[in-house]
Amino acid sequence: MDFTPTPFHDLNRVLHDSVESVQMVLGANFVGAYLQGSFAVGDFDRHSDVDFIVVTENDLSNDEVDGLQAMHGRLYSLDIAWAQHLEGSYFPRRVLRQTSGGDRRLWYLDHGSRSLIQSDHCNTLVVRWVVREFGVALAGPAPVTLVDPIPVTALRAEILATMRDWGRTILTRPDQYNNRFYQTFIVLSYCRMLHDLHHGFPGSKRAGADWAKANLDPSWAGLIDRTWDGRPNPALSVRQPADPTDFQATLAFVRYIINESVIYARAHHIELTS
Repeated sequence: MDFTPTPFHDLNRVLHDSVESVQMVLGANFVGAYLQGSFAVGDFDRHSDVDFIVVTENDLSNDEVDGLQAMHGRLYSLDIAWAQHLEGSYFPRRVLRQTSGGDRRLWYLDHGSRSLIQSDHCNTLVVRWVVREFGVALAGPAPVTLVDPIPVTALRAEILATMRDWGRTILTRPDQYNNRFYQTFIVLSYCRMLHDLHHGFPGSKRAGADWAKANLDPSWAGLIDRTWDGRPNPALSVRQPADPTDFQATLAFVRYIINESVIYARAHHIELTS
């Protein structure tokens, strides 16, 4: 099998199986399959999620959804750890072409899940930018032919809105995030988002963490380091309570990063929507 989109042989086996199976289910409705996220930007390791998108010519039919549900259930049951770390969405071609993001829900496989749900999780400008600029084609045309350029002003506006809106949810309903998985995910996500806001392009969690340690108040370095070390085994960590001290520090970190983002936006005349 000459199919080596990643350095990990077992992951390549899962991806090969996945792409062939998706093509069988979708037939003529299949356009392409692509890696995005850390495996696209090149800053991955054995603990990284495997983020993907599949592009279709048209919306999925009920029969196609049923076929994909069965396929993802079978893949999840493979005796290969990578099979439980796939995450991604099915984009109709015309939806992927849109450069406004939006609240359109797509058929989405959450990390650690065996079945698709409808979610707007991947329907973002950040995902489109990564797919266009760095997407790894598993099958289909070059991703640059499927996604139009993303204006940096729109990208920054979306990042700002995500930082603010998600932060409001975290800070008003913290109990739903009080486990080790979310505690680490929140810290690394906010490091990455502030990095992306400053640089005007999406980076990886590793790049965000390194940048945050080098550029933010040094008092946050310990929390960031402990967070990075807590990444392995998310299936277990999501069932474990967060360290109480680190969780309170995480909430404070969210407030701090949001304030830093507002300072940056005002200094660079980026409109802050209500």
